[in-house]
Amino acid sequence: MLPSRTLAAIWVAAVVLLPLVLPDPYVLRIAAMTCIFAAFAASWDLLAGYAGQVNFGHALFFGAGAYSSALLSLRLGFSPVLAAAIGLCVGYLCLRLRGSYLSLATLAFPLILIGVLFAFPDFSGGELGITGLQPLATSRIGNYYVAASAMLVLVFGLWALADSRLGLILHAIRDDELAARASGIDTTRYKLAVFGISAAAAGITGALYAHFMRGAGPSTLETALSFQAVIWGVFGGLATIYGPVTAVFVLYPLTEWLGSFSAFGELRLLIFAVVVLLVLLFMPRGLTAFVRDRIETRCPRCKQQNPAWREICRVCAASLHTASRTPAQSPR
Repeated sequence: MLPSRTLAAIWVAAVVLLPLVLPDPYVLRIAAMTCIFAAFAASWDLLAGYAGQVNFGHALFFGAGAYSSALLSLRLGFSPVLAAAIGLCVGYLCLRLRGSYLSLATLAFPLILIGVLFAFPDFSGGELGITGLQPLATSRIGNYYVAASAMLVLVFGLWALADSRLGLILHAIRDDELAARASGIDTTRYKLAVFGISAAAAGITGALYAHFMRGAGPSTLETALSFQAVIWGVFGGLATIYGPVTAVFVLYPLTEWLGSFSAFGELRLLIFAVVVLLVLLFMPRGLTAFVRDRIETRCPRCKQQNPAWREICRVCAASLHTASRTPAQSPR
């Protein structure tokens, strides 16, 4: 088994066994929130990392899922359908935009939705939001397992999509949309599809957050949450799915742990920023890419990953560590 897959198996085992090892309510609360935000960051990476549709307003889908679940839970039950529908609408409106224009356009949509919610306080709760929702489960351990199970399903589901033919098409659209269109790929359809899939996944995480916190408010639509997803994606490594997940599991507990010390109360955001900057300076491709390059080697012939200590490729038996040869001098 490849070292990266071994680490992934250890991570899954740790997520599953955490309540048995550390049943402390505070630890379970932080772990559940980490799981929710990890799936949210993975949904952003599918849209921005793989398809190249950099979204600075991804909290729109998170907040839409939170509010729709909060409003519908009193009548119809759990539903992220509204978030997916909003994602398709946003994608359709932004299809003609690229680069910074797309990012700025998506940044405006959460602000518009906040304004709409504030305009109807009797329906949306206004600045106070909606409270009194039913929890995910009747116990803290049950709440954690619901969040962890949903996170594992979403993350591995998004990773499977990204590793399929859809992921190759999204890579082609990201690298050169005109060439992809000239090759016969309906780029409009695929961009709409990835907007919908990403929005639905983010909406599910928002609904989980609303029921875990037993309420939904304007904080689920804040611009800071959207930029948090961008930071997680860049910190962990774009176009990997597991990179942003790793970043959340590193950074979110770190900031909460620093917040527990009174000496770091005012400095924890500064420490957080320093950690992110150090990673960006010394690991420009992200934390996970840096670690994977140290424990695995890509075969120069078949491009398959191999453990770093192997000399021969496990797939095509090519040499992985060919010594560089000095070119022969041309005769005079």
